[in-house]
Amino acid sequence: MKVYVASSWRNPIQPEVVALLKREGFEVYDFRDPTNDHGAFRWSDLGVERPEDWPPERCIEFLSHPRAEEAFHQDFDHMVWADACVLVLPAGRSANLEAGWFVGAGKRLVVLKDHGTPDLMYKMAAMVVPRIVDIAGALRERGQEGQALRAKLERLRDG
Repeated sequence: MKVYVASSWRNPIQPEVVALLKREGFEVYDFRDPTNDHGAFRWSDLGVERPEDWPPERCIEFLSHPRAEEAFHQDFDHMVWADACVLVLPAGRSANLEAGWFVGAGKRLVVLKDHGTPDLMYKMAAMVVPRIVDIAGALRERGQEGQALRAKLERLRDG
């Protein structure tokens, strides 16, 4: 199974999740891996500092930067390639958007829950697990969970 790991650059357990999945025999896309097609992407690659302080217009402008375009396509191509996604919390906006795309595409989503507030929409995942050691089993399990959601998504798509 091919797995896309979605998380945050600041999440200290993301590398541990990637390593575990590889040991378990999964093919894994790791956005942090500098040996990816175009290398790992950071906004600092564009020669800018503190993007969190940018006005919305500047954020929109930098989405069109060639390096940002290249990084987006690298990640998105791997989302299409993957059979499943593991969302490693805590994660930011991009990772949560990626996880939502997997659900909408009818692909398996497993959420590794961190401490903190529960989130109702994680019910869309095939499974939410509390420990790293639970991820591989959750990816392999082909139980009934998620079937009702997939049926609902199909009804919504069919109008």
